[in-house]
Amino acid sequence: MPLFALICLDKPNQLDLRKANRDAHLAYVAETGVVQLGGPFLDAAGDMCGSLVILEAEDLAAAEAWAAADPYGVAGLFESVTIRPWKKVVG
Repeated sequence: MPLFALICLDKPNQLDLRKANRDAHLAYVAETGVVQLGGPFLDAAGDMCGSLVILEAEDLAAAEAWAAADPYGVAGLFESVTIRPWKKVVG
């Protein structure tokens, strides 16, 4: 199944919103079982400010649907979400 990279950048000053939705986001990741790798981007202070998620999905539409249903996305955390097909070469 194809892999997709989701590059999600938080809206400015939304660390509290991220933290408030983190448990729901992590539960969604566990429940859906399609995330191969993921974690937050960090700003200069070491605070979370975005996400990189590599997920396995049938196609781009399925990756977009997963992102739209992610509690972070539903909460309006992200300023931008870019989804690109991705190929694992190392690791």
